[in-house]
Amino acid sequence: MSVLDEVHREQWARVVATLARIFRDLDLAEEAAAEAFATAVERWPAEGTPDHPGAWLITVARNRALDRLRRESSRTAKQRAAHELLTTRGEDPLDVPASGPLADDRLRLLFTCCHPALSPEAQIALTLRLIAGLTTAEVARAFWVTEATMAQRLVRAKRKIRTAGIPYRVPEPSELPERLAEVLRVVYLVFREGYTPSGGSALVRVDLCEEAIRLARLVVELLPGQGEALGLLGLLLLHHSRCAARVGADGELVLLGDQDRRLWDRAAIREGAALALEALRRGRGPYALQAAIAACHATATVDGTDWPAIAALYGELARIDPSPAVLLNRAVAVAEVDGPAAGLAMIDSLLSTPAGAALAASSHHPHVARADLLRRLGRGADAAAAYRRAAQMAPTAPERRFLTTRLERLEADGSR
Repeated sequence: MSVLDEVHREQWARVVATLARIFRDLDLAEEAAAEAFATAVERWPAEGTPDHPGAWLITVARNRALDRLRRESSRTAKQRAAHELLTTRGEDPLDVPASGPLADDRLRLLFTCCHPALSPEAQIALTLRLIAGLTTAEVARAFWVTEATMAQRLVRAKRKIRTAGIPYRVPEPSELPERLAEVLRVVYLVFREGYTPSGGSALVRVDLCEEAIRLARLVVELLPGQGEALGLLGLLLLHHSRCAARVGADGELVLLGDQDRRLWDRAAIREGAALALEALRRGRGPYALQAAIAACHATATVDGTDWPAIAALYGELARIDPSPAVLLNRAVAVAEVDGPAAGLAMIDSLLSTPAGAALAASSHHPHVARADLLRRLGRGADAAAAYRRAAQMAPTAPERRFLTTRLERLEADGSR
């Protein structure tokens, strides 16, 4: 990674967030930040990287924003007032009205991007664009839409922030738990799209996984005492630690039990497991419990997975988050403890509910789980039907090939 690329990753959110605080205009902040980085691309190779690249970029971006304000008379009175303040008093754009993590401009911007008045899709798109610094084209690829479509979505989202008067601030202490949950959910969804893409030819989108981990680190940095933030970072690190082993040399899916554990990232596992333990000490929230489950998998030997502990953790998680996905994973864990018949009964009971039926209509995962348990029970015809349904619904080409291969092997065994 070049120096400019590294500075962009480290400083983009800080530059945009600082300008957003000063001018209260996300479009102006984003445009001025982009111009500042473009200036750096032109000047730094010849002049050298400044001693304080972040401050240099903010200063250049602020001047670009002021130039725009001087040229445009249609700006709001508040923005013109900011212009007057900066030009007459020489305010340092790095100054903030308070101290401590909650005063960080990036945290303010993150909570703005994840405001509940915005749709979930808008929250994720704004976070990827303004905090992670992805280009509009890159954000569009994350959503499997055209760049023009994503550009329109981003414009609408920023307009909603402006017209709805969404405040550029960290929530009050009484609001923080609920609002922090929104931020963590957005970061988790970014990671999930990278870890299990909703379409395409790749099994993993490493770029999105790494961006989500970077965002999770930012939240932990800014709110170091939050147990669920620690749990989320631990969960993402533990899942991502197996990235290199999840895809074979031919690009095909490799199940957990078949993975070459020598390829697992042991440093990420150690860090993730420590974060999971610390998160549990601070409270047994959903991300802390999921991180503990992931730690059980990541630290186990092939034949030594502590399935009773995993099933118990899923039981605790299901009490606070009885979502169909959690209940499905709990059933899979119970099958490892009490046998495939017990797990299959739990899955079929889940799928008989409206929420479970909705999951089965939108996701291939319950069909994959049923197929595996039916196969283990010797019910070949039923297992084949479940594999066939799962293969039809699988979102990525490698998953479809994997499930089709499973189905063909099952049918070949049944014909002998």
